[in-house]
Amino acid sequence: MPTVDSSTETSPSPSVATAGILAESRRAVADVGHLLRFRSSTLKHRSTTWWVMGVLAVATLALMTVPHFVEGAGNSDRAVDLVVLMPTAFAGFLALAIAAAVASGGGRELLSREHGVAFPVSPTTDYLGALLLAPLNIAWILQAWVLLGSMAYATTSGQLLAAQVGTVLWLIAATALGQLVAWTVEWVRRSPRGSLTVRMLGLALLGAAVMLQVAGLLVEALESLPTLSLVVGLVQGFTVRWVLTIAALVALLLGATALGAVPAHLAARRPTRDEAKVESGRYAARAVARSPLLALVRTDRSSIWRAVPMRRGIAVLAIGPGLVALAGDLDWAQMTILPGLVASGGALLFGVNSWCLDGRGGLWRESLPVPAWQVFTARAYALGEFLVVGSSVTLLLAGLRAGVPSVSELTALLCTWLIVVLQVVSSAMRWSSKRPYAVDLRSARATPAPPASMVTYSAKLAVTTTMTSLVFSGLARTDHPEVSILAAAPFVLWSSVRMLHARDAWVDPVSRARVVTTVAG
Repeated sequence: MPTVDSSTETSPSPSVATAGILAESRRAVADVGHLLRFRSSTLKHRSTTWWVMGVLAVATLALMTVPHFVEGAGNSDRAVDLVVLMPTAFAGFLALAIAAAVASGGGRELLSREHGVAFPVSPTTDYLGALLLAPLNIAWILQAWVLLGSMAYATTSGQLLAAQVGTVLWLIAATALGQLVAWTVEWVRRSPRGSLTVRMLGLALLGAAVMLQVAGLLVEALESLPTLSLVVGLVQGFTVRWVLTIAALVALLLGATALGAVPAHLAARRPTRDEAKVESGRYAARAVARSPLLALVRTDRSSIWRAVPMRRGIAVLAIGPGLVALAGDLDWAQMTILPGLVASGGALLFGVNSWCLDGRGGLWRESLPVPAWQVFTARAYALGEFLVVGSSVTLLLAGLRAGVPSVSELTALLCTWLIVVLQVVSSAMRWSSKRPYAVDLRSARATPAPPASMVTYSAKLAVTTTMTSLVFSGLARTDHPEVSILAAAPFVLWSSVRMLHARDAWVDPVSRARVVTTVAG
């Protein structure tokens, strides 16, 4: 059977080629359905997952309607201000969708790379799965809620339904655009000098944003975005312009969805250079560690920082919020929200299922002549170090324009930083032993747990760290820095106790055997 076109073979006619594309598209959609059913059947707590999805749906509907009945909605100065800010918010959501997808190399995986060897799926199926799973992210959900709630408050009764229909369409279309851009970037990244090209492009965009901010032209640039015409067309009610705007959004959605399969196919023909470089690289041996605990920490640290998804993820988490804070000119009291944001996002890269870093190597780790508590301590320390490094970059960027902090502000910020890191590490280590998953984190698009579980973890971490940050944001405005230290004491004590409980769960041989055999599967 020939494997390439010969001189006697002819190219298919346009009609035959079109029919083949349509057939492949239908097959890809069917395969996505099969993979979704397969993934849902592997969930350990399916009833809980459905409850979570139901709560999210109810919360979304409430945010789309309840703010509309608040006093001042639609006719107050605050409502007018929200309408003015909506074009920037729409553009910000698109930027978030692009950044999240680019950092994860195109999106999430319905089928892992390892399973794809035995059960291959088409690039179109892979792309559609990534597009479908993109909204299962707490950052996406929160941003969508903000847009829907703001639109509900900003519009009048005759505009609400029309505006919300358009906003939902924009959320979906922006997600599809984000996937299109992300798969294109992934195709470029897999070229011989693709990684350098992508980094240079990112630096160029960053430099352009900084220059606009320094020159005082950032606001003018935001006001000239195409999303201004989009918002104007949505908030006028069911008019001819609204119909044209909706038609444009539908065309944008269909076009982005169809075109996204093209770079996905192109990327599939190129090797994953970053992952291959890590797996085939040669690393010089280092001096013997002074103690078994330090050797374990060194091993865990190398596993984390050599992993492609960890490096990309923490770079986006560290730089993104820092640049937003820099552009927004946040003061030191407002910056208490940043460590929790970065720490929560960093834990979602691997910490919520931290033992999956070992994979099959977990069986070898268990054969080492070291106490189990040292293995736990090393992993918890490496996770905390990872979160501290990421959040320190964010705070450094945010503090460039904030001036010199007062003693109260600095004390509150440091206390918040310590507390949220302890909260996140203790929660992550407890979840890692309670609900382990077998995940191959070698792929840049891998997640440490199923998407539904990731949403639950994200919500829990976001609520905990945000509430803590708000408490110390208020304390930063007092004239008594010792109050922050006294308030931090019970938080630190509670997180330490939870950490000890998580350690006890790992030290238990039966529990540890269950975790190791699961992640090694």
